[in-house]
Amino acid sequence: MSRTEQLSRRKGEQERSRGRWPALSVLVLAVLLVAVDATVLGLATPSLSEDLRPSGAQLLWIGDIYSFVIAGLLVSMGSLGDRIGRKKLLLAGATAFGAVSVLNACATSPEMMIAARALLGVAGATLMPSTLALIRNIFHDPRERSLAIGIWGATASAGAAVGPVVGGALLQHFYWGSVFLINLPVMLVLVLVGIKLLPESKNPVSGPWDLPSVGLSLVGVIGVVYAVKEAAIHGVTWQIGAAAGLGAAALVLFVRRQFRLASPLLDMRLFRHRGFSGAVLADLLTVFGLSGLVFFLSQFLQLVQGRQPLEAGLAELPAAVGAVATGLVAGRYARRFSVRSIVAGGLGASGLALGVLTLIHQDSGYPLLGAALLVVGLGAGFSFTVTADVILSSVPKEQAGSASAVSETAYELGAALGIALLGSIVTGVYQGFTAPASVPAPIAAAAHESLGGAVEAAASVDPGTAQAMVHAAQGAFVDGLRLASGVGAVILLATAVAAWFLLKGQALQDGAEH
Repeated sequence: MSRTEQLSRRKGEQERSRGRWPALSVLVLAVLLVAVDATVLGLATPSLSEDLRPSGAQLLWIGDIYSFVIAGLLVSMGSLGDRIGRKKLLLAGATAFGAVSVLNACATSPEMMIAARALLGVAGATLMPSTLALIRNIFHDPRERSLAIGIWGATASAGAAVGPVVGGALLQHFYWGSVFLINLPVMLVLVLVGIKLLPESKNPVSGPWDLPSVGLSLVGVIGVVYAVKEAAIHGVTWQIGAAAGLGAAALVLFVRRQFRLASPLLDMRLFRHRGFSGAVLADLLTVFGLSGLVFFLSQFLQLVQGRQPLEAGLAELPAAVGAVATGLVAGRYARRFSVRSIVAGGLGASGLALGVLTLIHQDSGYPLLGAALLVVGLGAGFSFTVTADVILSSVPKEQAGSASAVSETAYELGAALGIALLGSIVTGVYQGFTAPASVPAPIAAAAHESLGGAVEAAASVDPGTAQAMVHAAQGAFVDGLRLASGVGAVILLATAVAAWFLLKGQALQDGAEH
């Protein structure tokens, strides 16, 4: 190589190096877009329930169909980004995300809302794997990449904080659909700035996008998760068994097909890496332990403790603050101590904090709740950031999209299962409350559908009876929340022990890549 060519190459590398941090700012906007959307729904649930009048099962579908669809499509979309270009997929997905957000805001029935949330999941599946894959390809120095992943994770946590606060302010002045419309300005900035700042990257030797694998992945994940969700609510029936069998069969065929393809949608050999598999498992079970509780916490703050939406959003801030604080330093501490000590310690702290929440009651003071949320956030920030770094560092950068998709699939699948199973625990305990004998059967049936339904139904009876019915419903809801917190705590503590063994000897990279 001539000296002129060397100087030209060095100049190009310096220009790309200088642009990596502005490019990161665009990527975190995409993360913010998804995180805000996920958190505002919890605050909007009470007013949405009053307007659309969903049944208890429909309310759960509204909450988790978004995660179901994302989980089913993440691997496919991560692989598609590797093939057509991660920047291209990210910007197209962001545009679609904004457009479908309008459809969510205009929903006029539970069925329309469920469909709109599903479409939002399709768009959302393009965003998260693209952002992590681009970070893997933009940041070649492992220490800088750890910091970038920390910022990425901190932004997701900040979005979880900004969503409830902004959403709460909107809900006090506008209708519930306004919480989806806040996606539009973020999407607009992301697309306009991303066109200029983001570099394109893709796998130069990737093969064709295998559509049968896409279908098998989607059918498999949604079939299994649907069966788990319905069995938790209604018990095992032949229809649920058929859905589980179909989903499991589709996943088996998906795995077998990946081994046969010259250019698989997902390289199954990634799972032979113990650190990769351990990090993925830790992600899945951590989100499983946390998500169902978080979904119902906003209802506790508003419908049990009587807080306004904005106040409820502010009450949930400590978790996000803790996650932001630890996410930014997690990589540094993982190198100073060890990967397994940081991940296992973070999981253990979150598990103990959930254990504390088994002590809450209807009149619990905020210090107990706020302190528990702060510790949950601190622990989650450590574990999520380090496991994401481990997953990305375990694969060549050409496979970053697929690896990122596996990480995000674990996250979304854990969220869906957590809402389904832990949410079903809350719902199952709640539905066992006894309404006053003087309440007419149709009103009592409506009250047993959901806590929001009980508050709405109370307007149809005399004040004394209404107060007794709502108090009984609130007590049952809190009982369910305590039980779900206990189950989540056990899951997180068990995951901490598993991570200690699975991540033994795992270390983050130090040397720069060339």
